[in-house]
Amino acid sequence: MRVLVRESIADAGIALLRSKFDVDEDQSTPIEEIIGDYDAIVIRSATKLTADLIDAATNLKMIGRAGVGVDNVDVEAATRRGIVVANAPESTVVSAAEQTVGLMVALARNIPQAHAALKQGRWERSKWGGVELQGKTLGVLGFGRIGQQVARRAIGLGMQVVAYDPFVADERFRELGVDHAASEDDVLAAADFLTLHSPLTDETRGMINRVSIGKMKDGARLVNAARGALIDEEALAEALQSGKLAGAALDVFSAEPYDGPLLGIDNVVVTPHLAASTDEAQDRAGVIIAEQVCAALEGGLVSNAVNIPIVDKASLEILGPFIPLAAKLGRLAVELAGGRPRRVVVSAHGPLADYDTRLLTVAALDGIFQGRVDQIVNYVNASLLAAERGIVVSEERLRASRDYMNIVEVRVTPEGGNEVEVSGTTIGPEPRLFLASAYGFGIDIEFAPDMVFFRYDDVPGVIGKVGTLFGTNGANIANMAVSRTRDGQQALMALSVDEPPSGALIDEMHNVGFGDAIFIDLE
Repeated sequence: MRVLVRESIADAGIALLRSKFDVDEDQSTPIEEIIGDYDAIVIRSATKLTADLIDAATNLKMIGRAGVGVDNVDVEAATRRGIVVANAPESTVVSAAEQTVGLMVALARNIPQAHAALKQGRWERSKWGGVELQGKTLGVLGFGRIGQQVARRAIGLGMQVVAYDPFVADERFRELGVDHAASEDDVLAAADFLTLHSPLTDETRGMINRVSIGKMKDGARLVNAARGALIDEEALAEALQSGKLAGAALDVFSAEPYDGPLLGIDNVVVTPHLAASTDEAQDRAGVIIAEQVCAALEGGLVSNAVNIPIVDKASLEILGPFIPLAAKLGRLAVELAGGRPRRVVVSAHGPLADYDTRLLTVAALDGIFQGRVDQIVNYVNASLLAAERGIVVSEERLRASRDYMNIVEVRVTPEGGNEVEVSGTTIGPEPRLFLASAYGFGIDIEFAPDMVFFRYDDVPGVIGKVGTLFGTNGANIANMAVSRTRDGQQALMALSVDEPPSGALIDEMHNVGFGDAIFIDLE
């Protein structure tokens, strides 16, 4: 495997990559000339990976962004190609939080303005008096990793903190001693200082505008070390010049480098996008992204991928054994159903249902598409392929489970056919993957690479007949499981065999009455 390090990262990250892969540090060769030679690329913010470049990267499996955002990567194009895109979101949490607090203190006490005046020989004590932070209310919009760390530090400064984030549970606000606002408007109305930590999306772009500023307290102050485009800079300049807002501290801008009217306003503190610019953050980003590249190229789960469902480490410990199980169940279900799938349901039963099971659904889709489409399929693009093909995908989580503590169930409905259900579980510390049901029959057999399934009338002699048939054709049966309906009329037999059955054996089985026998390669 070959890895291209396009922009500098920490020496420790380079060493980790070199211990496993062939690594080139090349920042000068035109990227379009070499990107097709590599399995992974590591970038920072300067390299722009457009759709055209990604299309030219015929061997690329992973894009690693050594930093927080992925604004410089066409994630949709990468996803369509099945390329994992990962970043290092935790690398700059402390640095960004500290930068935010530093900006807030500088804004409250007019530190940069007083510093500049004194450097120019002006002793202006009365002009640059400020306000205390203690007792003031800090409003936080976006209560993710960085927002939470800012809140911790603000509480340490004696501030009251009120925050809003629709994706964070009430318990997290309570744990940190932060008031959970019911809406953004409640934060705007309460804040003496407002700090932004929302991601940049179509919904949040320009979230601080003339309307939202109008909902803020007169004399409030604004801090932004997240994304420049969260703010309508023209509206902010108007509010500062009119006195509606007492000041702003900005580390980011809608277009960078920034050269606009905010630079000429005295009550604005500015820095040139320094939130992540600490030695510690840069080192962490390099090591973290190197770890992500290793996971991607060695077949592990990429915990910081932006185009694969992400679950926390605690959940992953529980879900991990069920991910390959879901893939095998998806593969089995679509083979038993036959035809083109038009609906897929992935259901978790038991305590497993308490966790985020999106990875199980992606794994099941990955299994369904393997060998059935003319392109690379993996956990990155399986959901996209389903959507493009008009397949309706849904999830279920049911706390009750039958027979086993945890069950994963996959149901596939083909065009013009009836729904086929299969389910399975894991057993033992390894763990081993077992089929629990198929075609509505309860059955217990460990999954194997090559398996055979067929239904038949439950009459004496069938098991012996099947054994003889396989034996005379030189096929060894490793395991066999049989189940039947309550009335004893129909039965299901599942076999695992040491190697794929020959064409002669398949023809003979079909000729002697096992016409619906299905031979499945689960690898």
